[in-house]
Amino acid sequence: MLSKKLIDAINDQIQFEYYSAFIYKAMQAYFEDEDLPGMANWMDIQFQEEMSHAEKLFQFVCETGGRVLLQSMETPHNDYNSPLHIFEEALRHEQIVTAKINDLMDLAQQEKNHAAQIFLQWFVTEQIEEEANANHIIAKLKRVKEDGRGLMMIDQELAKRVFVPIA
Repeated sequence: MLSKKLIDAINDQIQFEYYSAFIYKAMQAYFEDEDLPGMANWMDIQFQEEMSHAEKLFQFVCETGGRVLLQSMETPHNDYNSPLHIFEEALRHEQIVTAKINDLMDLAQQEKNHAAQIFLQWFVTEQIEEEANANHIIAKLKRVKEDGRGLMMIDQELAKRVFVPIA
């Protein structure tokens, strides 16, 4: 069973995961407009992942006897000026998500809620991957700078990404 404080914190994270999904959808829209279908695909996969993260949290609250309360969210940022700018923003956002997940884990530890800690460990590990992926793409984009051929190669690479549902 989850405490009210932990349920409230997870509800906030559910809202933030949905918000994260819409941030990535806005980034996808930029790439669609810029005719970078591979990068658009990458962001669509991010959208799907964030939605699945929200659902995983949603189900955990329900399975542990809590009540999910959906909240409103702000409009995501829609103005970007380059692929590098977008991926740097994606990394900054993932760093915020990491901090929020760590705060949830800290709360679960303070409350000695072992089930929540075990559950949240998946998200802690996932955030390592999320930040590493963004950092990897940023490094490539910095390496190619304004070279259109390099940008197209990165775009083609990112087109190969597929969504893998959470087990």
